[in-house]
Amino acid sequence: MKTITVWDWPVRAGHWLLVGSFIVAWVTGESERWRLVHVLSGSLMASLIVFRVLWGLVGTRHARFASFVRGPGAVVNYLRSLLAGHPEHHTGHNPAGGWAIVALLGLGLLGAATGWGAYQELSGEWLEELHEGVVHAMLLLVVVHVAAVVLSSRLHHENLTRAMLTGRKLGAPGEAIAGTRAWALPVLLLWAATATWWLAR
Repeated sequence: MKTITVWDWPVRAGHWLLVGSFIVAWVTGESERWRLVHVLSGSLMASLIVFRVLWGLVGTRHARFASFVRGPGAVVNYLRSLLAGHPEHHTGHNPAGGWAIVALLGLGLLGAATGWGAYQELSGEWLEELHEGVVHAMLLLVVVHVAAVVLSSRLHHENLTRAMLTGRKLGAPGEAIAGTRAWALPVLLLWAATATWWLAR
């Protein structure tokens, strides 16, 4: 295997913008003073998730859901190999990571939707409580995801965090993507800014 380009610009930029927006939303969630910042960060998170879902259908090879969302058998086999200390190598997301990504995206959208509904005062206190419950579930999954990245990095002898920064990781030469789709980065940023402004009105 060689070090090849795996993650395109929209995947990397979207990932770190999601991380930042979730952290800001979490920190400002209990403060009336920072309520607008909370709403803006939650709206940004929602817009980024929508873009990631679309990019998961039309993006580069390893960005597509079809390349990393696998059945329960593949997930069980991967987890067994992980526990045995000899994990299967996957150039893109591993099967367990694929499910975690889908769950995080789903919880993120649900959290943003319930938060937006509470902000617009569309329902009673139950919606705020549901929003808090969804966000806590998402935080728990984020912690598990980070722990899994650290563990996988050690077992694979590969820095997965750095790979999400540089876009490069180990893989067969034939599995490299043809380009990083730098042209899609301004599209992502323009979409995120427009959708965030519209949602936070």
